[in-house]
Amino acid sequence: MMNNKSSVQARFVQIKSALLDKIELGDMRPGDKVLSENQLAASFGVSRMTARRALTELVNEGTLARSQGIGTFVSDSRPMSSILEIRSIDDEITQRGHRYSNKVLGVDTLHASERQSVWLGVAVNSVIFQTKVVHMENGLIIQLEDRLVNPALAPEYIQQDFTQTTANHYLSKVAPLTQADHSVEAISPDKELAAVLAIDITQPCLKMSRRTYSSKGIVSYARLYHPGNRYRIGGHLDFHPAH
Repeated sequence: MMNNKSSVQARFVQIKSALLDKIELGDMRPGDKVLSENQLAASFGVSRMTARRALTELVNEGTLARSQGIGTFVSDSRPMSSILEIRSIDDEITQRGHRYSNKVLGVDTLHASERQSVWLGVAVNSVIFQTKVVHMENGLIIQLEDRLVNPALAPEYIQQDFTQTTANHYLSKVAPLTQADHSVEAISPDKELAAVLAIDITQPCLKMSRRTYSSKGIVSYARLYHPGNRYRIGGHLDFHPAH
């Protein structure tokens, strides 16, 4: 026989599942207002406390957003990457409770062009490494990482199995990050990029260019391409009044 505590939990999970199903099916979209605690309680025949718990957990998980005095709304469902910190994309995805996978498109040794030499701070025609990896969240492509690496600071980079680790994880071990600069811009993809990201050529993209440094110099220069309808970039700042 189910005890009262288990019964309450089952009803609370039922409300969450019902709301998630509506969002997944597109019946509720980002910005749509969710039923109030009282309305959910009446609809599911539960207490207001049970309905509140379902909403609160969905807010804490980022599925819903609560606006004080206005109501609770469906959040923008696109994953969001921080512009205030550098994290490995597999960590971002798994921390959202989702499945990470990737596909390695290329691992190459190049001779630096004039532009590439500027990006990495090396001599023109010197040997550099390049990797191209597609990163996926729940099987959906969310990023193409096109990265150039300075062999002087990561000589064994080209030998790594990037199906088992990410460039970010590996470089953080062999050349710990001390500085980074990056920029973000909206771009229109060419046919090749659209094909790699599995999007229509009319779909806008986000491009982040990021150069990372260790204490010994420039380690890598990465261009990160995201389908605009699948990804967001943002962050949170705390401002403290002057004393």
